[in-house]
Amino acid sequence: MIARFLLQNMDRRGAVFLALVAAIMLLVPLSNLLLPPSSVFHVPTSAMSLWGKYLCFALLAISLDLVWGYCGILSLGHGAFFALGGYAMGMYLMRQIGSRGVYGNPILPDFMVFLNWKELPWYWYGFDSFLFAMLMVLLVPGLLAFVFGWFAFRSRVTGVYLSIITQALTYALLLAFFRNDMGFGGNNGLTDFKDILGFSVQAQTTRAALFAITCLMLMAGFLIARGIVVSKLGKVVIAIRDAESRTRFLGYRVDRFKLFVFTVSACMAGVAGALYVPQVGIINPSEFAPANSIETVIWVAIGGRGTLVGAALGAVVVNYAKTIFTSGFMAPYWLFALGGLFVFVTLFMPKGILGAVQGWSAGRGRRGREPAATAPAAAE
Repeated sequence: MIARFLLQNMDRRGAVFLALVAAIMLLVPLSNLLLPPSSVFHVPTSAMSLWGKYLCFALLAISLDLVWGYCGILSLGHGAFFALGGYAMGMYLMRQIGSRGVYGNPILPDFMVFLNWKELPWYWYGFDSFLFAMLMVLLVPGLLAFVFGWFAFRSRVTGVYLSIITQALTYALLLAFFRNDMGFGGNNGLTDFKDILGFSVQAQTTRAALFAITCLMLMAGFLIARGIVVSKLGKVVIAIRDAESRTRFLGYRVDRFKLFVFTVSACMAGVAGALYVPQVGIINPSEFAPANSIETVIWVAIGGRGTLVGAALGAVVVNYAKTIFTSGFMAPYWLFALGGLFVFVTLFMPKGILGAVQGWSAGRGRRGREPAATAPAAAE
C-alpha cells in the first residue's frame, strides 16, 4: 500500500532522480570491481569513496530540506545530528579493533589507554554489536531532536530565535566532544578503523558495498521525505510553513507536527553521518562546527529549497566544486566564493538551480507553443 501510494504521487523529477541514483548504485561499484584500471570506464576506489561522501551529504541536505523547505524550520544545527550518527558508527568501528590497536588492549580503544583509563565507560557498552550501534545511529540524534523540539516548539520559539538556539546546541556539543574526559577521543576523535561486520574497511569490495548502501539509503531517505510531504500530514506541514498562526487557529496541534518532522529529519541526518564515517575513515569534533550546519543550508538554497531533489543536487554540486577549488590557487578564497555564490542565488535564483532550470524549460515550452497557436489565425 505504501509503495502504491508513493508511485501514484511520484512526480517526473523524483522518478528521474531515483532512476539516476539506482543506475549509479549499480554501475559505479561494478565498474570499480570488474573493469581493469587501464579501462577508460574504470572508476578508481578513491573516486568512488569521494562520491560516496558526496551522496552522504546529499542525504543530509534532503533531511534539512524536509524541515526547512516544507516546514519552515531553519535549523542551523543539523550538523550535530549528522555528527552524532557518525560517532555512533565510529564507536562500533573502534570496538571492532580489539587487540590490533597500538597498545594491544582488547577492550579499551588506544586513546583511552593513552589517557590511563582503567575501564570502558558505561556508554560504550553494547557498541560491539552492529545492530545495537545502528539502533543508536537512529535513537541518539532522534532522541536529542525530540527533547529539543519538545521544549522549543511547545514554547512557540520560531524564526531566527529557533535558528540561533539550534546553532547554540551544535556549538555546545562541539565544546563537549573536544574534552578528553568525555571519552570520545577528544580533539583527535575516532579513527584507525579496521573492520565492519568482519570485512576490512580498506578493502575494495567493502568500499564498493558502502557506496551501494549509501545510494540505497539516499533513495530510501528521499522516499520517506517524499511520502511525508505528499501525504495529508505533509499538507498540514506546508500550511504551518506558510501560515502557522492560521493553522493553529484551525485546531491543529502545530507543535506535534513540527516535532514529528524534526525528529524524522534528525534520524535521517544520523544515518547520513553513520555512512560517512567508514568511507572517510575518521570522525572528530570538527563535524559539530556551526560552519558545517551553515554550509548545509547553503547546499539546500543553491540546489532548490522545497524540492528534495534540488537539495541533493546542491549538496553534490557544491561539494564537488569545493574539492576542485580547495586544491589549487583558489583554496584561500573558497569560503568567499561559496558566500558569494549563496548571495547570487538568493538574489537572482531564489528557487535555486533546479527552480531556475525548470523555469527556463517552461519558458522554452511556452515559446514553442505560441507559433502553433497563432497559425490558424494567420491562415484566416
